Amino acid sequence: MLLLNIILYVFYAAATIQVFYYLFFFIRVAIYKNKTAKSFPLTPISVIICAKDEEHNLRNNLQSILEQDYPDFEVIVVNDNSSDESVNVLFDFSYKFPNLVFRNLHQESRVLMGKKYALTIGLKAAKNDIVVVTDADCIPVSKNWLREMRLKFEENKEIVLGYAPYKKLPGFLNKCIRYETFWTALLYLSFAMAKTPYMGVGRNMAYKRKLFFNQNVFVKNPELLSGDDDLFINEIATSRNTKVQLTPESFIISNPKTTWDEWIYQKKRHISTGMHYKFKHQFLLGMQTLSLVIFYLSFILLVLYSDKQIEILGIFGIRYFIMAFIFIPSMRRLKELDLFFWFPIMDLLMPLYYYIMTPSLLNPNTQKWK
Repeated sequence: MLLLNIILYVFYAAATIQVFYYLFFFIRVAIYKNKTAKSFPLTPISVIICAKDEEHNLRNNLQSILEQDYPDFEVIVVNDNSSDESVNVLFDFSYKFPNLVFRNLHQESRVLMGKKYALTIGLKAAKNDIVVVTDADCIPVSKNWLREMRLKFEENKEIVLGYAPYKKLPGFLNKCIRYETFWTALLYLSFAMAKTPYMGVGRNMAYKRKLFFNQNVFVKNPELLSGDDDLFINEIATSRNTKVQLTPESFIISNPKTTWDEWIYQKKRHISTGMHYKFKHQFLLGMQTLSLVIFYLSFILLVLYSDKQIEILGIFGIRYFIMAFIFIPSMRRLKELDLFFWFPIMDLLMPLYYYIMTPSLLNPNTQKWK
């Protein structure tokens, strides 16, 4: 009986923490209102794309970036030791688009892992103060992508975090990938709105070029495969210099993985940087994750062995109601509303997801990025 009472109070605590995260953090995405920016000049922008063996994606996607409706911008493609015909594709595009600049790398860096070296080369080549980064497999939803990202560089803002959904495809795997992407965005976007920015995604974010050279972030963890986006933002973002951009025209879409092994490998590589976040971010993310796992474990035990099933089910239902209340407008805003009816199943599977991914937080990652 004593043990059940302890589990009951643990369940109460976990539920309270969960509700706090939804009502303090996540609701910010649901109630987000895009304020019309004041008129200001569209200053020049540099777009940087790091590509390794991306012949197919460059051929299909690069033009959509080169044809953005923006008065003055350059697109810098860093061709990172590609063994395919990427360089020929870039030459072909350069004849038609004078704003395309590309750099060919012919040897791997012995210091910086992953695409950090390629990104460093791209940033050194950039002529403009505002830099927008994306990947070769990404396509802007509209021709106003750069305009929308530029709009948020107001007053003292130096970082703009965007949303990068994956393409909708048939199958349960695609729903899992898109839900996890939505969930990750809900975390980093709402935290940024709460003046606690901790990461961004390299498929769609922008920042002032000087931040990179002032901080020299990559030198701190050169051995990590990932980190060119989230660790960089974790280091340079502050409560005052970061904004989010959630207009549909600012979205940039890419093709998802099509096998479970590929997706799990990709996520493990990305998650491996989490242990290098600032302590306050590790604590906040850890509390959210731990409270979710404890919530479900204690719920199952109490339903099976406690005599307070109605009370337990009531609390369980209240949490789900709050989730639905926040998820509907959030998913509508991020154009993921078709995932709404899947959220009870996906949320139930999240503890399993964390169990699979947790070892990646503890193991150093020394693999190649492509």
